[in-house]
Amino acid sequence: MRRILLTFFALVSLHGFAQDEVENQEVGEITATVINAQSDMPLESVHVINLNQVKGTITNQNGKFTIPAAVNDTLYLSYLGFKTQKVRVTNDMFKFGDTKIALTELAYALEEVIVRPYQLTGYLEIDVKNLPINNAPQYSISGLNTSYEAGNKSPSAVTKVLGAILNPADLLRNLFGKQPRQMRKLRQIKEDDNIRDLLASKFDRETLTELLQLEKVDIEDILNNCNYSKSFISTANDLQILDAISSCYEEYKVLNRKQ
Repeated sequence: MRRILLTFFALVSLHGFAQDEVENQEVGEITATVINAQSDMPLESVHVINLNQVKGTITNQNGKFTIPAAVNDTLYLSYLGFKTQKVRVTNDMFKFGDTKIALTELAYALEEVIVRPYQLTGYLEIDVKNLPINNAPQYSISGLNTSYEAGNKSPSAVTKVLGAILNPADLLRNLFGKQPRQMRKLRQIKEDDNIRDLLASKFDRETLTELLQLEKVDIEDILNNCNYSKSFISTANDLQILDAISSCYEEYKVLNRKQ
C-alpha cells in the first residue's frame, strides 16, 4: 500500500512539474516564410497571429515574418482568398529557422444576388421617405475615424443592461464567468495594431472566435444581452465587435465588484 501511495505521489509530482514546464516555456522569436501551396511563390501581407502570446505581424514582400513565440504556441495565418491555417510552434522552428508554411487558395462560387428595389422615383424628397430608417444612435470606436450603430443606448436600455448583469442566472454572467482567461485577452488584442488592422478588414468572426476561444453564437449572445441591435451584430466588422464586447465586459466587471 505504501509503495502504491509513493508511486501515486511521484506521478502527481511529475505531472505538476511537466505542466509548469509547459506554462513557463521561454518566449523567443521564430522566423518563417509563407508560400502559395500551388505555386510555391511567397505571399506578401499575410496576417500572422500568435494566439497564445496575443501578438500579430504580417509577412514582407518575400513572404517572411518574425513573431514572438514559445514551443507549443499556435500561429493563426489569414490571407484574403486563401484558407486560414493554424500551425503549432515546434522546437525545429527555433533550431533551423527556415520553416515554410503553405496556404491553399480557396475556390469561390458566385452566389445569386437578389436586389430589393425601394421603388425610387428620382425625386429626393420622396425617395428619402421611402428608404428604411435606422433609429439607433451612432457611436465612435477608439482608433477608428468612423462611427457605427451600437444599439439602443437610451436610459431605459441602460437599465435593462444593468438589470441583466446583476441577475446571477443571466446568460451574460455565465458567458463571462466561464471565460475569464479569454476575457483578459481583450485588452492585449486591442493594443496590437497588426491584430486591429486584421480585425478591421474582416466580417466573418473567425479570427475573433480563435482569439477569444468563443463560438459565434456566444458572441451574438453577449452582444444581444448588452442590448446591441441585430443590425449592428450582423453588419459590424470584427474590430467593432471586439470593442463592443470589451465595453460590455468592462461594465460587467465594475458592476460585479459592487455586489
